[in-house]
Amino acid sequence: MPELPEVETVRKTLEELITGKTIDHVWVGWPKMVKKPDDAEAFKTMLLKETVEAVERKGKFLKVILHEHVLVSHLRMEGKYALHQPGAEPSKHTHVIVTFTDGTALHYADVRKFGTMHLFPKGEEENHPPLSKLGPEPVGPNAIQSAELHRRLMRTSRAVKAALLDQAVLTGLGNIYVDEALFQAGIHPATPAHQLTAQEVMTLHQAVQKTLLDAIAQGGTSIRSYVNGRGEMGYFQQQLYVYGRAKEQCRVCRTEIIRTVIAGRGTHICSKCQPLQNK
Repeated sequence: MPELPEVETVRKTLEELITGKTIDHVWVGWPKMVKKPDDAEAFKTMLLKETVEAVERKGKFLKVILHEHVLVSHLRMEGKYALHQPGAEPSKHTHVIVTFTDGTALHYADVRKFGTMHLFPKGEEENHPPLSKLGPEPVGPNAIQSAELHRRLMRTSRAVKAALLDQAVLTGLGNIYVDEALFQAGIHPATPAHQLTAQEVMTLHQAVQKTLLDAIAQGGTSIRSYVNGRGEMGYFQQQLYVYGRAKEQCRVCRTEIIRTVIAGRGTHICSKCQPLQNK
């Protein structure tokens, strides 16, 4: 599933491609993708003649800011946006097409059909699910501070990996970047979150931010099928230290990377760089 760096990369690309365009008509081939309103015909009608003012992000969600509404979109496992020139034929996995008055069209393709779209009156999107359930951002102008992250982690005895994957604790992180940040911080993923010291959380906070910002700079991580709005892959996978590197040597100490399961998720660890402390 695309995580914060991938969604941020898509956001930046879409903002360049569709800002200022006005919607002429909308086609929905898979109505179940539209969650609000629960009528795809109403969804299409509400989008007519709307102009794209900006594209923002919260956690793993895209926010297309229109004149009167905000479209909240989650890509889930396989969702992709791409802007096409007039007359372009949609792929067989294209389920939503937004055609603009200039003839260009934004196609949303999703092999698994897991993606979701919510349309809210402008200004109300943060007051309702899915956005109202999200915790603070790890990066950006409103990013969580280390002390607040420590307070949040102190509230749970779950493994720190499970806590960081909880979007209500900290939004935007997924399996790839949690594994990478914990490695950079030298923290074993199974460590109970409430046992981390303020200093350890400060180190973790810095590792989360550096990992995410580095990944954004590289256009995200292309695992499986992720591409940005122009169809371009990300390159951060070339810099991964542990994720997806089971049985390979640690880039720091040459210990073999192990893969185990923590919080129900495949987890990659260097046992030397991330020893499990007995606290």
